[in-house]
Amino acid sequence: MKLNDKAAFDQANMFGTGNPNDAYAQYFTGSSYLNPLVDPKPDVPFAANVTFEPGCRNHWHIHHASQGGGQILVCTAGEGWYQADGEDAVSLHEGSYVFIPAGVKHWHGAKKDSWFSHISIEVPGEDTSNEWLEEVTDEQYAQLA
Repeated sequence: MKLNDKAAFDQANMFGTGNPNDAYAQYFTGSSYLNPLVDPKPDVPFAANVTFEPGCRNHWHIHHASQGGGQILVCTAGEGWYQADGEDAVSLHEGSYVFIPAGVKHWHGAKKDSWFSHISIEVPGEDTSNEWLEEVTDEQYAQLA
């Protein structure tokens, strides 16, 4: 369900908005927020609730790994987009999920008229890293239905 009213979104966002995502702000168009759900440990996959204001999206990026790795998105509130390079964008809403294998160039974020939140789970792997690439342009984003 689209949620453009912040108060209504806050009620639906069961995992909490968290704090401004300042550490990664350079890789986002618009404002995002991060609420870690687990303490980062070598034997525990990192999981955090990521919240996007309407129109916010991250840049194209790739999760690398020599074995395993990737990312899982579990959508928890509002509506957003996921797009893998060379594929059509996929509409996301509460209850939908995406598995992104290592090596896939992609981006994700909110629809232009809705707050959006998903839990991001980093899939364990060997030699994992994240490569941030170019931004999703306003022109590319405006083409989404």
